[in-house]
Amino acid sequence: MWGAGVCSALVLGVAGVGAWLYQDLSGNIQGADLDDKLGGDRPVNLSPGSKNILVVGSDSRDGDNAKYGKGLTTMQSDTLMVLHIPANREWATVVSFPRDSWVEIPACDKGDGAESAPHHAKINEAFAIGGTSGEIAEAAACTIRTIEDSTGLRIDHFASVDFQGFKGMVNALGGIEVCPEQAIHDDKAHLDLEAGCQTVRDEEALGYVRARYSIGDGSDTGRIGRQQEFMQALAEKAQSKLTSPNALYGFLQSATKSLTTDDDLAGIKPLYGLASELRGIPGDRLTFLTVPNYPREADVPTDKANVVWQYPQAADLFDALAKDREVDKKQLQADAENPLHASSVRVQVLNGDGVPGRAAAVAEKLRQAGFTVTGTGNAPETTRTTSVSHPQGLDAQAEVLASRLPDVRARQEAGAAADVVTMVVGADLDPEDIR
Repeated sequence: MWGAGVCSALVLGVAGVGAWLYQDLSGNIQGADLDDKLGGDRPVNLSPGSKNILVVGSDSRDGDNAKYGKGLTTMQSDTLMVLHIPANREWATVVSFPRDSWVEIPACDKGDGAESAPHHAKINEAFAIGGTSGEIAEAAACTIRTIEDSTGLRIDHFASVDFQGFKGMVNALGGIEVCPEQAIHDDKAHLDLEAGCQTVRDEEALGYVRARYSIGDGSDTGRIGRQQEFMQALAEKAQSKLTSPNALYGFLQSATKSLTTDDDLAGIKPLYGLASELRGIPGDRLTFLTVPNYPREADVPTDKANVVWQYPQAADLFDALAKDREVDKKQLQADAENPLHASSVRVQVLNGDGVPGRAAAVAEKLRQAGFTVTGTGNAPETTRTTSVSHPQGLDAQAEVLASRLPDVRARQEAGAAADVVTMVVGADLDPEDIR
């Protein structure tokens, strides 16, 4: 959240930096060399000129951050967001990824000479795996690969801000007003707030955006909503306060000292360029979204700790950003009101390319994704193209399945098997590409 605050509020102040501060501030920003760490099998940028910036709120417990938790041996990511800047620079979208999102994390270099095995876990584990040796470049690379594999979005830049930088930015602005409807007492977040509007700064501000279990339904999704509201308030106050030289200097010092970016973005000059690109975007065209999701318990009753992304809505969101289309937030939320759980989709998987074991491999991937696989077999004719077909009345279920596959659309067939969605696996499908 505070990392995205840098991308929205920091850029407002960069334009006012005088030459005498240039070297001072630019030298604060740490660069992470991501070259040769991301591999060659990456999504293609379908909208040249647009940019996707991955922003991480770093939960590292080194140095001054040690007070926020003990016993953590790796780097931590508290929040993940992607800031999408379109080619025409007329709007922007910030997408939050719940830290409890259950996704597949690819094999990653841990920075200690070892490589992790691909596995399913919470999405924020990617930062910890890559950061085993304490190198933020490795942590960033593993997180970028996880986001790219899960969404199909090409990540162009990376930025990370830690706890201390967030507090410094808030303090430089004189604090931010929050209006909790109920009193908040959260030992884990070191927070005690009474109900009603009040200005928070320093530890209280940090506690407010970190608090989870003592507010609302205790979900990470609820916390994301509060973080986004706080970020909007921070950006609005930055616009009014950063005309003061003292406030501007304090804000930028705190932000840049705690900021790590990829090498291409590291420095005041590239940040100034980003500021110039964003300056003309109207406030009502800056949209904050959360990936549609539901509790994984609906698909796996024993999992009460994670969420899964809701399809086809999540796929529609990622596809829109990949193709540089502005997302209608109200429509997205309306479409996501009544989720169709993967477990309610009954699928039969047929091998259509003749390679032994293909149907079984795909069926296992679908089971891992929560689908109910009723059986496997061979298609009557071999084909090189993967397809999804369904009988009348199973349109929505077929769409959920098709949205998890690359470049596949569902179609209704008069002779389709009753009560199930049929997936024919062609030679064009790599099981690893199933979302």
